[in-house]
Order: sequence, then C-alpha cells, then structure tokens
Amino acid sequence: MQDMQVQWQAGRQDALLRELRRYVAGEAADVRQLLNWLHRQIGAHLALVADTGAVEATSDGFPPGLIAGIRAPLGRVSDGRLAALATRAGPKQVHLEALGPHAPRPVLVAVGDTPLSRDAAALASHTGSVIALVRRAREADRTAHSYQQKARQLRFAVFTALMAGDPALARRMTTGAVPQVLDARQVRIYLLHCAPGDRDRLAQTYQDPAGYHGAGLMVPCPVHPAHLICTIAEDDGTAAADERGAVLRQLVRDQPHYALGISGPHPLGATAAAYAEAGHALAVARNLPGRVADYRGRLPLARLLPRPEATAWAAAFVHPLAFAPKLTSDIVRLAVSVSRSGVARLLGISRNTVGTHIHRAETLLGLDLADVHARAALDLALTVNGPGPVPAAGGAGAVSAPGLDELLNAPPVVAWAADLLRPLGDRRGSDLLATLRAWIAAGTDARATGRALGISRNTVRARLRAAEALLNRDLLTLASGVHDVVHALRITAGPAPRG
Repeated sequence: MQDMQVQWQAGRQDALLRELRRYVAGEAADVRQLLNWLHRQIGAHLALVADTGAVEATSDGFPPGLIAGIRAPLGRVSDGRLAALATRAGPKQVHLEALGPHAPRPVLVAVGDTPLSRDAAALASHTGSVIALVRRAREADRTAHSYQQKARQLRFAVFTALMAGDPALARRMTTGAVPQVLDARQVRIYLLHCAPGDRDRLAQTYQDPAGYHGAGLMVPCPVHPAHLICTIAEDDGTAAADERGAVLRQLVRDQPHYALGISGPHPLGATAAAYAEAGHALAVARNLPGRVADYRGRLPLARLLPRPEATAWAAAFVHPLAFAPKLTSDIVRLAVSVSRSGVARLLGISRNTVGTHIHRAETLLGLDLADVHARAALDLALTVNGPGPVPAAGGAGAVSAPGLDELLNAPPVVAWAADLLRPLGDRRGSDLLATLRAWIAAGTDARATGRALGISRNTVRARLRAAEALLNRDLLTLASGVHDVVHALRITAGPAPRG
C-alpha cells in the first residue's frame, strides 16, 4: 500500500512537471490551463488573485462572486500578515496561499466542499510556488527588455547629437553616466553590413553594464536596415579601440555575408564626416575578397573651395532658411542625403510632417529638392556653412558672394574633379562614366537610365556598383557620394541642366 502511495505521488509530480514545462515554455495559452489541470487533480476550484486584488484567472466552474465575500482574509494573506489561511465562504471551504515573498502578493485561492487533504494542499502549494517563480522570471524578462529598449533609445539619441555636431548635447543626455566615447578627442566609425536581425543581438552582446560599449557606441542604423554603426574612440591608438576593431574584423571573417567600412579618425564633433567616409569605404569593401576596407578618399570638396568666397556663397545660399523654424533646417540638412521616410524615422515624426517642412524650405530657397543637382548644391552649401545655425548673409566687410560655377572653376577644385573621375578613364571605365552621366541626367532613376541607354535596370545598377569600387564612393546608399559625382561631372563637362 505504501509503495502504491509513493507511485501515485510520483505520478502526480511528473504530471505537474509536464504541465509546468508547458506553462514555462509558453505552450499553455495562460495560467488558466494550469489551474484547470490542478482542479482535475485535487477536486477544488482554483483562482489566482493578483497583487492588485483583481482576479487574474480561474479554473472552469469557479463560483462567481466568491472572491467578493472573502476580501478581508484575502487581504491579510496578500499584505504579508499570513502566509496561508483556511476559512469558509458560506458552505464552501476556502484555502488561501500567498505566492512570492514581497507584499502585496498574489494569492492562490482553492475552493471546495471539504477542506483540502494534506496531499492536495501540498500539490496546490507546489503549483502556486512555481507559478510565483515563473511570474517573477517573466517580470524580470520584461524589465530587462524594457531596459534594453531604453538603452538602445539613449544610444541612438547620443549618436544623433554627435551626427548634428553637438557633443555637448550628447554629454548632457548622459549626465551621471557619460560613456567613454564622449570624452574622446577623435573617433573612427566602423560601418558593419550584416543581417538586419543580427544588429540588436550584436549591440547587446558587446554592451557594458552602463548600457554603452566601453570606448564605443553601437547603433542600428534607422535608415538602412542592414547597417550597424560603430563609433569608437580613437585617442592615442587606445587598446580598447584596437580590440573593438579587431572584434568587428573577426565578425566579417566569420560571416561571409558581412562587410565592414572604416573611416579615418575625426574630431568628435565631425562624426557626420566620419560616417560618410565609412559609408564610402563600405561600398568598396563589398567588392573586395576580404570584405573590409579603410577609407582612402581625397580631401572633401567643401575644404577645397576658395575662402572667403565659399563662405559668402554658402551663407547667401542657405540664408532664407533663417526665416524658417529650426526643425525645418534640421529636416532639410537630413533630407539632402536621406529619404523622407528615413528622415521621419531618424526624428521620430511622420512622413507627412517631413514633407511639409521640405515644401516650406523649397519655397524659401527657390529650389526643387527632387532635383539631384539642387540637392547637391544645397548639401555643399550646408557643409561649407557647418552644423551651426543658418548665418546672416552679407554684413559689414563681407565678401560679395560668387556663383557656384565660379567657385567650381578654382584650380584645386578642377584638379579634385579630374582626380575623382580618373579611374573611369579606360575603355571599361568609359562605359561606367557614360552610365553615370545618364543616371545623373535621369535624376538617379535606374529604370529611366536603362531606357535611355538601351540596357536593363539591373545592368545599370551593376555598373553603378562597379563605379563605386573605382571611385571609392557609395552611390546607391549615401547621397553624399552621388553629390560628389554631380559636382565632378559639372566641373568636367560644364554646368548640368537644372530641371
């Protein structure tokens, strides 16, 4: 008889473990299925009352209205005065058991015609204890997930401030826990091309206890779903920077679909320039056997334009934006190089709002920003002007503003254009150059370019990919590479038509 009792108890424990595995694994729809199983084992009806006093779940057939009649004893168990309590509710026998150590606590309620036997009470207690553990584990998971989301959002806000050229704002966002990267004099950006689903996993894998990445900052790009942006402090060739760079290079070696573009070192306030370089390097890296490329570009066009004439031209060009809200200027700065949907995701606003601000800017500037030549000119003017507020045009002692054609005729600029396009000088390159010219003339529309040249859209894109590797410029992802080509073609072949 004793052996049969032991076997019976062991069988019920095995059945409980099976049910709990289903509950923990999420195979059971909710705790109600577990309460129904427990009801079949002990005969009593069950209810789970949350720490707020609300009934969270009941087994099928639980007496309606019963909980309202036992609020007083239920409160004594929930608030920590008692761990368990047996009481009555009319003709029913009620067993109350607290779940968890901290008040207020959830309570498991068992209701039957007779008091629970010792074995039934033990099984109910075991079941309730595991429910409490699973609830705490799930709450911990929710808390951890919420923390990861907040850390991700803060990292993105910090990176956005750096892209806007405002390290001081980035530091104010992180008061009390300033990441190492914000104390760096120089940073280098590693732009990792990877599977979109890998980005958050990688960022979390290398996250430190403060929610950052040691001497770096890893941010999934909100515009390009396959890009993970890694900003790493570069001061004095720190070991941390070398280590993190080595980790990223190893990821590329281990994953055949990954690629890595690496910028040169830049001041913290010039993170946007480093990002553009990393993007151009990534375009080259995709075509290399090792899929890793350091930026090997030339001086940017904005730094070669003659001063102070270029400053006067840029101030006059963008001055009308001084009469627009700051948000309009911020949106336009992004919109010259990022799609409207991308700008909306970057700033957390609707695409319609972006469109409204762009239309206002177009009206003030007298430009059609759907035209690639207009975008290229505005991008150049904003770059020359820098990340600060829109300047006032003119003023005492100011240099008269020349036209853009005059600026682009300066000898260093002409040499820059010739040097940029030189890799397209051979026979194969001439086909690529003709495709580039047609593509720019078609407003960077690959389908229209194909029709103009009598080739397929896929052939157009393949030629553009080949041109990217030769020019060391990203043409299909980052608009800054396209703008360089627009200016180079304008310089070498005269002003492009302005639609």
